[in-house]
Amino acid sequence: MKSFLDHLECTSCRGTFNAEFPHQTCPDCDKVLYPKYDIENARTAFRKESLNTRPHSMWRYREMLPVRNDENIVTLGEGMTPMLKTNQLATFMGSNNLYIKDEGVNPSASFKSRGMSAAVSRAKELGFTKLSVPTAGNAGGALAIYAAAANMEAHIFMPVDAQASNLKESAISGAHLTLVDGLIGDAGKISREMAAKHGLFDLSTLKEPYRVEGKKTMGYEIAEQFGWQVPDAIVYPTGGGTGIVGIWKAFEELETLGWINAKRPRMFCVQAENCAPLVKAFHEGSKTASPWNDAKTMASGLRVPSAIADYLIIDILRESHGGAVTVSDEEMLAGMKTVASLEGVFMCPEGAATAVAAQKLLSDGTLSDQDSVILLNTGSGLKYLDLLEQSPI
Repeated sequence: MKSFLDHLECTSCRGTFNAEFPHQTCPDCDKVLYPKYDIENARTAFRKESLNTRPHSMWRYREMLPVRNDENIVTLGEGMTPMLKTNQLATFMGSNNLYIKDEGVNPSASFKSRGMSAAVSRAKELGFTKLSVPTAGNAGGALAIYAAAANMEAHIFMPVDAQASNLKESAISGAHLTLVDGLIGDAGKISREMAAKHGLFDLSTLKEPYRVEGKKTMGYEIAEQFGWQVPDAIVYPTGGGTGIVGIWKAFEELETLGWINAKRPRMFCVQAENCAPLVKAFHEGSKTASPWNDAKTMASGLRVPSAIADYLIIDILRESHGGAVTVSDEEMLAGMKTVASLEGVFMCPEGAATAVAAQKLLSDGTLSDQDSVILLNTGSGLKYLDLLEQSPI
């Protein structure tokens, strides 16, 4: 097996760059870079049937991931997470085809494992030994464990009010943890300063090209778990947005490979009502989102005032005829209890937000009871026990 990684391409100006050299964002316009693959040759070498004998991890899609040499892959078994067809929750919400893709069973108990496995592996291949990331919590914990597995240094910059589980996960894994009095944007500023000063490679969300490649494997798995079809709708909790753009990228690649047809799911972005820059921009008809002032929500993964990929996310929502929905903290807490009591899935607040949003979309007729709908639960509720102690449900 080999990677068919070919080059990097800017998602805005379409400039192309050599993938064998380290890059962050586009050097010409400072927008997001995507890895691009030699799919024409991959079509003959990489076939669906080959997956039958491969490990149940995201690296089963090895040819369409960006690591050239197997010895550089840093994996803890991430990916191939369950696709659970709901029964009682579906009835409660008025749906006949409601699914939960449960990312909480990943090694770091969140979907961040995927992105960090890919990014740390590629950073190792490119010769880096010291990595940094600003994080609302889960990305920091994920970097800490993958850097430990790779024998690399991890420097993590995290808001002081992040979940205790994220702080402890980072510390016990040997990361250098800096707590920041502010939001993820403030952590990002300090992370970039420290990276420049100490020669760290910054793995900020979509400010390097490879975390999205790990996240896109959710799209590959969704298609595989649906028998090489796609659902009618995907409801996704959106902070930085790597997952939503990664899934969309996956479907484009799968169609080019000839594994799926041109059908796409309607993509729905869910944000917290007190931090909803993408929802606001979508409903105002804007192409980009203005930074959100005074962002507040208990869901740390949604407390992202601005996203570098705003233009990509908004385009996906419009192209897919999807939409954007806000959910309150109180609704998230109630959603966690509803899903856990009806289906036994202990969702994180961000995941519970998708259940609340889907119920709104079903109630107002945006989604029909016959639509196949996937809720993306991006992490385990077990990482939020301190939050639940403060706000009992």
